[in-house]
Amino acid sequence: MAPPPPIEFAPWKEVDSDEFSRVYEETFPSDFVTPYPENSNVHLRVFLPTDVQKPVPAVVILHYWGATDLSLESNIARELNNLGIAGVVMTLPYHLQRTPKGSRSGEMALQSDPSRLVGMMVQSTHDVRRTVDWIQSRPEFEKNKVALAGTSLGGMVASLAYGIEKRFVVGSFALAGVDLAGIFWESSKAVTQREEMRRKGMTEERLRRELEAVEPAQYLDKNDGRRELVIAASLDSVVPPKFARMLAQALGEPSEVWLSTGHYGGALARGRIVRTVARFFESSFKGQTFEPPASIKAPTLYFGLVYSPIHDLQVTASVDLWRTGRQGETFASAMLTPQGVQGFLGQRLGPNLSVGAAIFPSRIGPAVCWRIAF
Repeated sequence: MAPPPPIEFAPWKEVDSDEFSRVYEETFPSDFVTPYPENSNVHLRVFLPTDVQKPVPAVVILHYWGATDLSLESNIARELNNLGIAGVVMTLPYHLQRTPKGSRSGEMALQSDPSRLVGMMVQSTHDVRRTVDWIQSRPEFEKNKVALAGTSLGGMVASLAYGIEKRFVVGSFALAGVDLAGIFWESSKAVTQREEMRRKGMTEERLRRELEAVEPAQYLDKNDGRRELVIAASLDSVVPPKFARMLAQALGEPSEVWLSTGHYGGALARGRIVRTVARFFESSFKGQTFEPPASIKAPTLYFGLVYSPIHDLQVTASVDLWRTGRQGETFASAMLTPQGVQGFLGQRLGPNLSVGAAIFPSRIGPAVCWRIAF
């Protein structure tokens, strides 16, 4: 994938400052042309440590699919500022300021047309590479200390851009994976798009061929000597864990941190995750050993159905009180149902199906539960 051609960048604009950070905004044209004028410009929000007197390392930060604000990415950038590192938050195509009129943020980034998926990934990668050009054009940054971080969709874009753009010396990938076709075909987030593809005759293997040009795994080099961090969730239904493991294998021997929750459960442990990512970049830029936590525990919220002869089929929201194994092979859960609160002691039979006992205030009975972690 050829790099975007060089351009002259406009001066940035300072928009905020406090004791620890100076915040700037920068806008430049995307190299990838689409029919939507809102999507034609790349928007950066740049967080620079306040008290530095020399060039600093910089981390490009990419957000998740459907983002309506940049609070998580801003938190990461400010945590980096506390360690003397700049954070450069880039808005992905079709999100936030780049959302075409009449659509929601991110709606047009994930569609049932494979060619549009390819276009979104190509444009995102071009925009990331031009962001590196911008960083290296500024005297405030160390040109040879540029890193990349992404979460969810941002993590998948980051894995592709990181594989192609060798100017990144460090990478962090959260709740992401490789084998884009496999993720799309199994993700609980892409049900509508997947069913529309199936109606048009698409299969997983055909989709894999269609997305081959933007498949991150073919660009990643496990022997290039760079340092990486993979953060994954053991109960993730949006990016199932096997795809995160495939990402780790494609990278070689990255540091790994596993969340004991689903794709969205990490929000309940945001502070610890943000600090872990920031410490990883700090130690990497300094050439120091990074010791990741073995795991990060966070409550997991489930939605699903439970059937028992006592109360028949019920919709349920639940949270585990206890479980064993990485994916909660045996667990005890508190469930909120239309009939009130009940307990469930279960054994997993598959990714979403469990059997066990429903525990009511006055009796216990056999039950079957189908649920998805969020």
